[in-house]
Amino acid sequence: MAGCQPVSGSPTGSGGSDSSGGSGSSGGSGSSTPGSAKAQLAKLTIDKPGSMKGYSREKFPHWRSTGANCDVRDSVLKRDGTKVKLSGCNVVAGNWKSLYDGVVITSPSKIDIDHMVPLADAWRSGAAAWTTDKRGDFANDLTDPQLVAVSASSNRAKGDQDPSTWKPKETSAWCIYATDWIAVKTHWALTVTTAEKAALNDMLEKC
Repeated sequence: MAGCQPVSGSPTGSGGSDSSGGSGSSGGSGSSTPGSAKAQLAKLTIDKPGSMKGYSREKFPHWRSTGANCDVRDSVLKRDGTKVKLSGCNVVAGNWKSLYDGVVITSPSKIDIDHMVPLADAWRSGAAAWTTDKRGDFANDLTDPQLVAVSASSNRAKGDQDPSTWKPKETSAWCIYATDWIAVKTHWALTVTTAEKAALNDMLEKC
């Protein structure tokens, strides 16, 4: 059976091995610079939130397998952690600094993998019209900065809110949070509300 597929730039490991892991910052290779984020934000379509009728998390199937009893969650834990220990390609230990609140976590079981743009927000801003396969691609997106390892408490506090109603506790994270949010919405051609756009512009001032 094939081994765990690496996240871009991250080597796969063998049983019980150490992996250097990532920097503890947010996710994929699609992050924008502050300047390009402002340009991307200006081009996003402004619209009112769509209806939540018909929404369920099951319509965004995740986590996909990445081989040998491993999945996308393992891939994000490996990418975003430091001193990561593996059993096969399962992450069993490491250190993670939660982007949203600065909390350092040493147990992978206490980490949540957050969707930068929440699944419900995506539904309201265009994903309701997608196929289930496309929504699955979105929910498992390791290329754009859509998945990030954070503390469970900060993920639950965020819920399905956009930046107009929730921002990371750590103001030092606002720049990367805004640029990553904009990068994801740009790649997936999702809309923003007027209040969301204003909040993102404010957060970009921290860059």
